[in-house]
This record gives sequence, structure tokens and C-alpha cells, in this order.
Amino acid sequence: MKVLSFLPPLLSRSCPRPAWPASTPLRATALELAILAGHLLVYPSGLIPQRRPLSPSPRSDTPDAQDGTPGDGTDPTRLPHPADSTKSLTDRAGNNTTGKKRTKNTRPPTAAAPGRPSAAAGDGRPPVLLLHGFIDNRSVFVLLRRSLARHGWHHLESLNYSPLTCDIRAAAELLGRHVEEIRARTGHSEIDIVGHSLGGLIARYYVQRLGGDRRVRTLVTLGTPHGGTAFAPLAGAHPIVRQMRSGSDLIEELRRPAPGCRTRFISFWSELDRIMLPVETACVDHPDLDALNVRVTGIGHLALPVHPAVAAAVRQYLESDAVAERPGAASVA
Repeated sequence: MKVLSFLPPLLSRSCPRPAWPASTPLRATALELAILAGHLLVYPSGLIPQRRPLSPSPRSDTPDAQDGTPGDGTDPTRLPHPADSTKSLTDRAGNNTTGKKRTKNTRPPTAAAPGRPSAAAGDGRPPVLLLHGFIDNRSVFVLLRRSLARHGWHHLESLNYSPLTCDIRAAAELLGRHVEEIRARTGHSEIDIVGHSLGGLIARYYVQRLGGDRRVRTLVTLGTPHGGTAFAPLAGAHPIVRQMRSGSDLIEELRRPAPGCRTRFISFWSELDRIMLPVETACVDHPDLDALNVRVTGIGHLALPVHPAVAAAVRQYLESDAVAERPGAASVA
């Protein structure tokens, strides 16, 4: 068995659930409560949108540098208020050209491949957009953002959307507008996205149904209900919660064919995630998507965007252009 040498043994590629010691769920619950308390302290700091340059400066050599940039006066830095959710959307999968890829499970790489860019080469890395979950804000990513910056990522973006957002489809469309603004401002033709919970589902809809695979190189999701979740049935009165439920129209739409989708999906799921019911719903299971499902053990839903082991794995996946399937059924234990 191999583990990350400097981190707790959290990450695994095998899918069967282990037999937990009785103390493990208790420790995970205690950690969740501690993280919640800490997050409540920093939550107000995340209410203010991230400052961005007023004048975008696209590079002339960037493909599609001026394609689809915001131009109708809508602020691309915020996702929609409920009034925006009445906007009708056209479903489109985008013009994809690559071949069909199969979903697979894997563990995170333990070392960078030969010739992989170092932290000093951070200017060549795509921008990373961090997209928070339901009733949250960009403060949930304060530790992950710090970790990425410390290891050489220079273009880090955080996007707040209204807690009153009522439609994932409308949110995904405005996410697309924000992606275009980032591309124009930074000069990069592609970006990476890291989404926690609902944020990952918004990003997946943009990539899979709105042609965002032409703009997003890698989508990392942390505890995202890709297959829908049965959590909090009484909260179903909120439209966006109903869209996250198993069997909803939106979840069924994401099951439709997506041939040639170019984006690489990395989905982290935890066996102690009490928000994902069942926990495997946080895995991407689609025959057309290039998806790797990474099991995280010993922590819950709130710990996924803040735990150092997850942050290390996210960095390694973002740094690699491709993640080769590793032979065998090794696990971290």
C-alpha cells in the first residue's frame, strides 16, 4: 500500500466501503463541527466579491480571445438572482470533436511526471475558478486558495453567486459568461474549475450541456451530487434543492449522451459525507465523460474543500495534463 508521505491516509481508488472503527464517524463528525464553527467566523469576509481588474487585456495570440465575451451589460462576476432564473435556456452539448471516453476510478498521483512544470512555471498554468456550494460563499476556499497560491498558481478566481439562486441552468449560463471574462482578462484559452457541492453541479452543467468543454480543461468536484441526493427532503421547497434531488429533470438531463466532451472530470467523494445520499452519488458515472472518481476516507462534506490531503491531490491533478489509469486495486489504508 502507498500513502501520501506527508499527509493522513485519506485517498483511495477502490470503491468498496471499508469496515470503519467505531471511533471514525465520531471523529469525522467532530471535525465537521469544528470546521463549521471556523467557517462561520470567516463567512462574512467572503460576502464581498473578489476584486478584479477593470480593464481586460486579452492576448492577441489566444484562440477565440474575443469569442463570446460579455457584451450585453450583465455583470459576469455574479451568478443569478431569482429574477434571472426565468430566463429561458437552450440545451446544447457544444461542438465536440474528440472520441468517447469511459469513466474510471483512481487514486491521486504520488509524484509529478517527468518534465511536468514546476511551481516556478505557474504563469503557464490555466486560471483556476473556485465555485462554492449552496448557501455559501468564496470564503469556503480560503485554505485551498492559499495552498494553490503557495505552490505557484497565479490566476486564482473566486465566484460568489446569490444564495437565492433558483435555477442551476441559469447559474451555469452566467458561469459561462464569467469564464469568458476570465479568458479575455488573462489571455488563457482554457481554465480549470474546482466546485464544492452545488458549485460542481453548476460547472458540470455548463461543461456538458452549454458547450463549456471548449473552455474548461479540468473540472474538479468536491462532494457534488452528480447522481442527485436524497438529503433533507423537507428542504425540497427550494427550487434549486429540488433540482439536486435524484430523478429530477436536471439530473436526468445530465445522463443524456455527451459524445466527445473534452473536459477532464476529477470527482472527490467521501464515505462519511452525510449530504450525499447515497455517498456514491458524488461519483461521475457517464460513459461519454473522461472521469476519475477519487474516494476520500475519514472526513465529511464540509472538510473536503479545506483538508490538506484533498488540497494536495487537487494540486497534483490540476498540474497534470492527463491522469493515466494505474494498474491494480491499490488503496490508501
